Order: sequence, then structure tokens, then C-alpha cells
Amino acid sequence: MYDPKSLKAEEFICHEEVLESLKYADEHKNDLELVDRIIEKAKLRKGLSHREASVLLACENEEKINEIYALAEQIKKDFYGNRIVMFAPLYLSNYCVNGCVYCPYHLKNKHIARKKLTQDEIKKEVIALQDMGHKRLAIEAGEDPVNNPIEYILESIKTIYSIKHKNGAIRRVNVNIAATTVENYRKLKEAGIGTYILFQETYHKQSYEQLHPTGPKHDYAYHTEAMDRAMQGGIDDVGLGVLFGLELYRYEFAALLMHAEHLEAVHGVGPHTISVPRIKHADDIDPNCFDNSISDDIFAKICACIRVAVPYTGMIISTRESAEVREKVIKLGVSQISGASRTSVGGYCEEERPHDTEQFDVSDNRTLDEVVNWLMSAGYIPSFCTACYREGRTGDRFMSLCKSGQIQNCCHPNALMTLKEYLCDYASDDTRKIGNELIEKEIDNIGKDKVKDIVRERLVKIENGERDFRF
Repeated sequence: MYDPKSLKAEEFICHEEVLESLKYADEHKNDLELVDRIIEKAKLRKGLSHREASVLLACENEEKINEIYALAEQIKKDFYGNRIVMFAPLYLSNYCVNGCVYCPYHLKNKHIARKKLTQDEIKKEVIALQDMGHKRLAIEAGEDPVNNPIEYILESIKTIYSIKHKNGAIRRVNVNIAATTVENYRKLKEAGIGTYILFQETYHKQSYEQLHPTGPKHDYAYHTEAMDRAMQGGIDDVGLGVLFGLELYRYEFAALLMHAEHLEAVHGVGPHTISVPRIKHADDIDPNCFDNSISDDIFAKICACIRVAVPYTGMIISTRESAEVREKVIKLGVSQISGASRTSVGGYCEEERPHDTEQFDVSDNRTLDEVVNWLMSAGYIPSFCTACYREGRTGDRFMSLCKSGQIQNCCHPNALMTLKEYLCDYASDDTRKIGNELIEKEIDNIGKDKVKDIVRERLVKIENGERDFRF
């Protein structure tokens, strides 16, 4: 029985409801009057139900698809402006007790080098990331209660926040670790994490259990209900995601939106972020073994439909995707991207990108400076801002600001000031030149004269060596 307010996984992600929604979408995808009504509703910026959004995803009318794309682009601008938040993943350990068939860290993979960073090695990795210019990390670790207990994760977070190197500092640590207990989520909250991220991989229960044949992750309900426990533990910013290509994409899309609806219904706060990874080649894993892979065009359509359905959420895309694909979907709703990522344990300290402990192949191999330069040349503002989290603008406070459009008053000036820090401390000459011209132009887009004046004053102070200003 479908019930978005239920705390039981099989009731808020109801298999029958997903199938009925897909059937409804198939029956109505050519009903252009209905499609128009749904698009008109999406224009109100209040979101769409999983069923309405499924109709848009199923629609094959080229004119309507272009309307959806144009609306997605506009909604992205309305909520997030032309800012793109930058981050990097930091892999702490690839020890794992699970048997996930799509991940090279699975227990039975005997030819991957197993590695766990010591606190000293974490310091070196963090300094390498700071020397690139990163301010926001997402830490990753395999599930292994012996090698990667919660105490290790907490100690690692403390280490990361403690490192100040030259002008470098990691100001926000997001955490992507396995489903855990309310008590452990409370500990993560106390450690000062930003967003807790957990990919569902697939919402299709039968497929989920087949893809996770052994280990604690086999428990579908425990995994799917993790966000509720995280919120009970006081973490009010959570990030959802599925691994597209494991199951039929329209099933995943509908269920992902149902999960977002569930969080809104129960906690009053939807997902802070939604990630859209696609299965990629990795050691011991051939994506061709999974017969639900999706084309770049379908991928773009998914991103656009998520943006119009959940207008307030941050959308994340990683270096799994090529520069060309990233360019396409940034336009359609993506608001956060990783740069210069290394998906191996200890990879940032190596001059050459190591492949022996990679979780997946990276498609976009550009340096952070090259990514920043590319974004600015395309008219985007690369943002290293972490102010909302540090000012307590999280959970429902962030959502109310975001939904009302007020967040622009903080985010735009903060993005410009953190970009200025990057330009002063890390950028190449060409990137610095483009960036300073962009900042000068974008100051005029700050609505309030008083804020403009403060930003100008602070930019001079940043030029003179002061750091970490924020609204």
C-alpha cells in the first residue's frame, strides 16, 4: 500500500505505485493537453508529483521536450543563478564486506589493492586538495565494521577540518558512507558534517537484492530507510541518488521522486541534493554486463525532468561523465560538479593518476584550474562557497530560503568572494584574468547597493590577503 508518510521502505517506495505510474505515463505520453498542463504546473516552481514527472519523461514529442529543457534551464537560473558549486571526493578506504556486483570494492575481488589511509596520509591528501583550491570534500569509504568503523570516520573528519595549509582550508565535509544507526548519524552531525549522501543504487527491491547478494547492504529496507534515521539523528541535509544503468531508468526516476516526496511528507524537508551517476567501467566491472544503460540524450532528459520536478534540490554530476556531457546537463539543471577527482584511495598525492584502487574510471580528467576556466568561459561562476552550512542555513531553513528565491542574496556574493580567493591563491594567469573580468561583470547582478559595496570592499581585502568572508 503506497503511503508517502510511512516509515516502511516498501510503503513509501511502493513497487505497485511505481508500475502504475509508468503505465499511466505510457498511456498519456501523447496526450499533449495533459503534457501542457503539467508543464504549466512546473512553471509555478512548486514541483511535480512522481506521476506527473513520469509523463514528461515518457513524452516523445520533440517540441514538448524542448519546452521541458527550456523550463529546466530557466528554473535552474531562478533557484541557483549561474553558479556551479565545486567539490572533490576523498576516498579513505576501499575495504568492504559487501558483495555489490557493480562495484570493484566488493569482497570477492581479490586482485584490487586494499588500502586504508592513516591520519597522516589523510593530511597529505587534504593538503594536495587544498593546494588545488578545493574547499568542499565528499568523503567515501567502503562498508567494513573492522577496518572502517564509525570512530575511524569521525577521526578522519576531525583531521580534515584541522588542516590549515597556506591559505587552504576544507570548510565543509560531506559524507558518503553506508547506511548506519541513528546514534552514528548523531555522531556525524556532532562532528560537523555538511550533507549525508547515500546512493540507493536501485529502488527495485528484487534487483537490489540480486545486485547486493551478500553483506549488510543486502538489507533493502535498512538501506532505503537510512535517510529517515539520518534525519532522526539530527542531520537535516541529505543527498539521494541512484546508479542509472542497473535497472530500467523510468522505474528509478519515479522511485527517486517518491523518495523525495516521502522526505517532504515526513520531515518537511526534501533532499538537499540528488546525484545522477551512470554505471561506468572499473576494475573487475564491465558496464556492458548491465543491460539497462542509457544514452546521453536520455540522461539529459532525466536531468531536465528532475530539475522541473524538484526545483529546489541541488543536482550533482561527477567526473564519471565526460566534459561534453557535463556541459550539456549543467545547462539543464546540474548545480554541483566535482573537479580533478581521483577515485582511488590516496590518489591525490600521486603525480600520475593511480588506477589500482579506483572505484570507477574517470571520464573528465581535467585539472581543477582547467574546469574553473571552462566554466567561467561558458558564463558560469565556479563557487567554493560553504557559507549556508556554516551559518546554520541547513534543512528547512535552507529550503525556505531556496524556495522563496532569497538564497540568491547570500549565494551570489559568496560565490564571487570565494572565486576571488581561488583566483588569488591557485589560478593560472589566464584563469585569473578571465575570473577577475567575470567578477567585475557579476557584481552588477547583485540586487542591493549596500551588498554590492560590501562585496567590493571585501574583494579588495581578499586581494590583500584576508580570507573567509561570507554573508
